Amino acid sequence: MIRPALDVAAIYAAGLPSFVTAIDVVAETGSTNADLLRSAAGGAPAGAVLVADWQHAGRGRFERSWISPPRAGLTFSMLLRPARVPPERLGWLPLLTGLALRSAVRSLVDEPAAVTLKWPNDLLVRDAKAAGVLVEVGDGAVVVGMGINVSHELAELPGPQATSLALAFPHIMIDRSLLLAAVLREFDARYHRWSAARGDVRAIGLDEEYRQACVTIGAGVEVRGVGGDFAGRAVDVDGGGGLLVDTEAAVGDRGDKAADPSGRTVRRLVTAADVAHVRRRERGPGDL
Repeated sequence: MIRPALDVAAIYAAGLPSFVTAIDVVAETGSTNADLLRSAAGGAPAGAVLVADWQHAGRGRFERSWISPPRAGLTFSMLLRPARVPPERLGWLPLLTGLALRSAVRSLVDEPAAVTLKWPNDLLVRDAKAAGVLVEVGDGAVVVGMGINVSHELAELPGPQATSLALAFPHIMIDRSLLLAAVLREFDARYHRWSAARGDVRAIGLDEEYRQACVTIGAGVEVRGVGGDFAGRAVDVDGGGGLLVDTEAAVGDRGDKAADPSGRTVRRLVTAADVAHVRRRERGPGDL
């Protein structure tokens, strides 16, 4: 399979979103996130975007490795300094990024309804993961990294739980340069609204957009985290971007959980954990 290099001219021709100050495209690097974190430590301004045709030491959540063949995926990172947003609201940035990613992909494929989100920001196509987001904080900056499986063949994927846009939509040829432009454009619109609202997602309707896009909400889930494993039903996201999960508990169970008057249910806040879907919710006719 011939996989063309990223077209820098096409990226610039699509128009730079207002938050972008520069786009640097490299043939190869270890990790675009690590590179921009080093730039942030050196005082680099917000708005830098680093794109790599091949990332050979990429990382996902919980320090998992993320490996992709050269030119098969779209891997890039953005350097941000959201000074107007209080620290307790920064947890919504990964969710906001997931929404931008989903919207961009939906605009380029022939079956947009198949593209959804799994909390917090995994891009799903018919329940298989096609992309992920990693947000890291350092030196007063936030670096948002993204890896999208674009032209991966089946043997190049990490397992049956993953897919690529080419496998999911075989009749559509997706250009990585145009995909990058679409993601940056969708991110720009949401990021500026979120920053202007000082991270108040309810004020700008971002929380409702996420509820409609995320198939985790309303689904049975299994949660595996540092605080222990449990199962329940995901019911909502909170103002900090955490997942609220209702689960059964013994009468009198308290601690950091809020029990209902019957004592049969507790609501747990999940901020950092592996969340697996047990069953999907039924989506109503008004869902996107």
